[in-house]
Amino acid sequence: MPSAKPLFPDHRHRYVEGGFGHPPNSSLLRTMTIRLLPPNLVNQIAAGEVVERPASAVKELVENAIDAGARRIEVVLGAGGQALISVTDDGCGMGPEELELAVERHATSKLPDDDLFHIQALGFRGEALPSIGSVARLRLTSRPRGADSAWTLLVEGGAKGAPEPAAHSQGTRVEVRDLFFATPARLKFLKNPRTELSHAKDVLERLSMAHPRIGFTLSDETRAVLKLPACGGDDETARVERLTAVLGRDFGPNSVLIDAEREGLRLSGRVSLPTFNKATAAGQYLFVNGRPVRDRLLAGAVRGAYQDVLAHDRHAMVALFLEVPAEEVDVNVHPAKAEVRFRDQGLVRGLIVGAIKHALAAAGHRAAVSSGDLGALGAYRPASSLPSHSGATFGGRWEPPPRPSAGAYQQAAEAQAPLGFFEAAQPQGRAFDAEPATAAEPPPAYPLGLARGQVHDTYIIAQTADGLVIVDQHAAHERLVYERMKAALASGGITRQGLLLPEVVEMDEAACVRLLARAEDMAALGLIVESFGPGAVVVRETPALLGDCDVQGLIRDLADEIAEWGGMLALQDRLAHVCGTMACHGSVRAGRSLNAAEMNALLRQMEATPHSGQCNHGRPTYVELKLADIEKLFGRR
Repeated sequence: MPSAKPLFPDHRHRYVEGGFGHPPNSSLLRTMTIRLLPPNLVNQIAAGEVVERPASAVKELVENAIDAGARRIEVVLGAGGQALISVTDDGCGMGPEELELAVERHATSKLPDDDLFHIQALGFRGEALPSIGSVARLRLTSRPRGADSAWTLLVEGGAKGAPEPAAHSQGTRVEVRDLFFATPARLKFLKNPRTELSHAKDVLERLSMAHPRIGFTLSDETRAVLKLPACGGDDETARVERLTAVLGRDFGPNSVLIDAEREGLRLSGRVSLPTFNKATAAGQYLFVNGRPVRDRLLAGAVRGAYQDVLAHDRHAMVALFLEVPAEEVDVNVHPAKAEVRFRDQGLVRGLIVGAIKHALAAAGHRAAVSSGDLGALGAYRPASSLPSHSGATFGGRWEPPPRPSAGAYQQAAEAQAPLGFFEAAQPQGRAFDAEPATAAEPPPAYPLGLARGQVHDTYIIAQTADGLVIVDQHAAHERLVYERMKAALASGGITRQGLLLPEVVEMDEAACVRLLARAEDMAALGLIVESFGPGAVVVRETPALLGDCDVQGLIRDLADEIAEWGGMLALQDRLAHVCGTMACHGSVRAGRSLNAAEMNALLRQMEATPHSGQCNHGRPTYVELKLADIEKLFGRR
């Protein structure tokens, strides 16, 4: 069989036939003459980049309104934006000459000095209006400030009309009808109207968070889908009001303030407590110089900041606003302006990670409080109805205990038992030698109180000066072990303990290979794993901090997590994951009976340990019920 010959061009720039026969689309390849594309086709190509769906058009038009100085922006969508997109603002407006220029390609008022490195506006490319006009029926109606009349201009499928007088108040109204009628192939990529409306709502919410002084409304011609009045007060008050309106009323009390500066960069906003988290990253909103962006660097920095306090499949809620000198960021790297590029990525990441970690540490032992937590207290009400005179309803709030002072931390540390939970568990199950508390003792001054008992061999009940605390003993100890492992690793290494009988763990061969590839990382944490033939590994040493842990479960969980990481995580992140998994398997389990000394030692170490308000997976380690709330439950208030 003769070898296939490639296609090659002859001197007349025509492709001649080789061993493959006639090439695909040979009629298109017959000539290589270069030509300019028609302007309308150029606009349609640009529309494919800029106007992906109705929400993309909404974003471009609303950004134009913001740049025009609007204080009120109304958006109306028909059929999810396919039939109608109407954006009305009260901005500076345009005269007839500007209307004609606005629909020309690369015409803009937002680059007065032709400087692409000091961009102050949201929209600056000058592509949005001509691109939209090339694939839809576009009408602009505008009246400048101080003018006695308005003008309107129609662009239909790229064909521009002439300005005509119209009736309109100050500002601009942009109407987009029959989106993609000129490119019907794009219509099949649109989702149902409800889905497209939700995308547009997300766009408006993101822009509204960056501009709380502007009022935004969104409707679908029949009802208001979103209504955000302009916020007053100082800047922080306005921002919190807008974030609460968008992210929900639970976000405010379950978040901490971010305000940090480093080398000319400023980061502000709010981030959620680790115990207030979601299953996806949909609740993370990131802004650069007032521009909402979806940036991998920023998202990765947020993830890194929470890696010690959140499980890998949970995500914090954040609203972060980064202010960067214009020359330090390039906002011109994406047609839809959804991505940015920083000159010093390390500086940006370090600022975000450091600011979030500092804010979470300053929050002390705070755990999240939601309306669902308060509703759960209804289960405490007795089945029989209360006397009519009591009128008992639960209206209290969960309040975090006050953060102890440095002296209180020292007192807590000194009050720990000689062998605390950080030491290896004793075979008989006793890990503490402290004297047990007695019921005759006065209410303690410790933030987490004094242990009064244990229920279901899982939850510790402690009495505080003004209420009671319920502690999940496994979740609390998991955090303590994890922090001790990190401290030992930072100080030079983790003490190992050899197993009297090395433990053989059988797994599939691929899992063994992945695990052994990380043997060096695990050895740094005191876990010595070696090959034991195909489909098995042998564990010879474990971290002394873990005591008598479940070696089989630990190794299998580590193998599963390594399969999920792939090769994407840096060494520090890999070590953090391994530490977290080890801490979980080395923690005192739910179902283990503890004496009073053990329970009190756990409470004292929680008070002296950072981030002890939540375990490594982001779950709360304790909840507190104030005495006033208990009295309300029994109709005493």
